[in-house]
Amino acid sequence: MTDSAAKKAAPAPKPEDQAFESFIPELFLPALAKEIQAYGGPAIELRLEHAPMPVVGEMCWQVAGELPGGRRFWLCFLSNNIQAAKTIALAEAGADPSLLESFLIDEKKTTLALLVSRTVQRLNGQKWLGPN
Repeated sequence: MTDSAAKKAAPAPKPEDQAFESFIPELFLPALAKEIQAYGGPAIELRLEHAPMPVVGEMCWQVAGELPGGRRFWLCFLSNNIQAAKTIALAEAGADPSLLESFLIDEKKTTLALLVSRTVQRLNGQKWLGPN
């Protein structure tokens, strides 16, 4: 097999193979915002930050989101890897989060589509999106 044939035969890298620091801001945040709006939810403010985890204060990478009206959520990664253990915390307007929940604990592999769909599903479970 020639070098050019080997290059053509190599599968395209999966989005999840990107480094965490580029995957989250370049792929996950735009896809999550788009899905929330497609679901009927409001425009949302999203950011990636390395900050104390809500409730427990341990430093972690997190996607912090705020919906109009002051509702907030934090999707926390225990390391800078989308396959790492994840938690989610939610807070109504004017309140601090009081509960840290495990997130995607039963999944063998986290993909972009799974991360987006389950985050939207969790927010909708709070009745924060669309006409609930």
